[in-house]
Amino acid sequence: MQPVTERLRAATAAAGVALGGAPLGNLYHAVPDAVAVAVIRRAWQHGIRYFDTAPHYGQGLSERRFGAALRAMPRDEFLLSTKVGRLLRADASAPSAQHGYVDVPAFVQEYDYSRDGVLRSLEDSRARLGLARVDIVYAHDLDRATHAERFDAHLRELLDSGLPALAELKRDGVIAGYGIGVNGVPICLDVLRHADLDAILLAGRYTLADQSALPELLPLCLRRGVAVVLGGAFNSGILATGARPADGGPPLFDYEPASAPVIARVAALEAVGTRHDVPLRAAALQFPAAHRAVAAVLAGARSESEVDALLAMRRFPVPAEYWRELRARGLVAAEAPLPDLHSDS
Repeated sequence: MQPVTERLRAATAAAGVALGGAPLGNLYHAVPDAVAVAVIRRAWQHGIRYFDTAPHYGQGLSERRFGAALRAMPRDEFLLSTKVGRLLRADASAPSAQHGYVDVPAFVQEYDYSRDGVLRSLEDSRARLGLARVDIVYAHDLDRATHAERFDAHLRELLDSGLPALAELKRDGVIAGYGIGVNGVPICLDVLRHADLDAILLAGRYTLADQSALPELLPLCLRRGVAVVLGGAFNSGILATGARPADGGPPLFDYEPASAPVIARVAALEAVGTRHDVPLRAAALQFPAAHRAVAAVLAGARSESEVDALLAMRRFPVPAEYWRELRARGLVAAEAPLPDLHSDS
């Protein structure tokens, strides 16, 4: 079987980007089923062949929609990932808005990173997707911010039985690979000290606004052959809207109003972009892909026009002078590889 890194690169070669499933789980705004399916099909038309979803995204809603669209596609022509660690339990009294998702099915979430929980979660996901196979499985949101005093117990559960269960599935050919899907660098380093992974889905920690994965994690992943899938290239908003969103609201960074230093940094990025006629979104999508550890960049969309815009930004011709000025002004780290300037880095 081809290594996960090579499969991810092949699946994103044509479009240069993969489709993330959080917006299609009704994150912040409801998306009709037909529109969600049309978004996925539009992504397919653009050559996108890697799709990521999770039970968390709309209490299973995103998975159902991805399955509805992808069941019509040749199964061997795309990669699909989902996540484990949360089980969905039916509850008629469950609120219709949960965890930032709106108009969601009546389920509540229960965390379970054990062998039994991981296997059950994957089986439930396959049922929602209506697909016999999922290619990559990530253990989702294992961090102190999510679990507080339960973090250590959940981590031990994952290391002792959850990850070994995924390793068995890989050995048996049920999945192509496995890893973790998280928002922080420390948990990645911690898990890698105890386990081998095929991939890490890392949200927001190697972007124009936050390069905290660069000093230690990305070099380690290169040495260990761990594919990095970079999610959150826009850091949940500010690298898409800019420092002053058009709707007049606060710019968002990691799902919260951005701090003054982050706003100042993004304003400086925008100023450089204005001088070189480079849209911030284009630079935000292209920057992380230049690092050899990054096998794929994930981005979401809520409409066909957003898919079109996403691909236009990914392919936007950014001049070398723009990247050089970012480096000269300290807006990207000195050791960060830059698109089309690899020999300089």
